[in-house]
Amino acid sequence: MAIDPICKMDIDEKTARFTSDYSGKTYYFCCLACKQAFDAEPEAYVDEGI
Repeated sequence: MAIDPICKMDIDEKTARFTSDYSGKTYYFCCLACKQAFDAEPEAYVDEGI
C-alpha cells in the first residue's frame, strides 16, 4: 500500500487510477483532485529526506 501524499489515505498501487512521477518516484492518489494538487506544487508534499 502507498499513502496519498495529499490526504494521507491508503492507496493500493495495483488499482490506483491516479499517479504522478516526481524525482524518480511514483506517487499514488485517491482522486483527481489530490493528483492535481500534488502536480501543481509537488515540493510542498514530498519529504526528500526520506
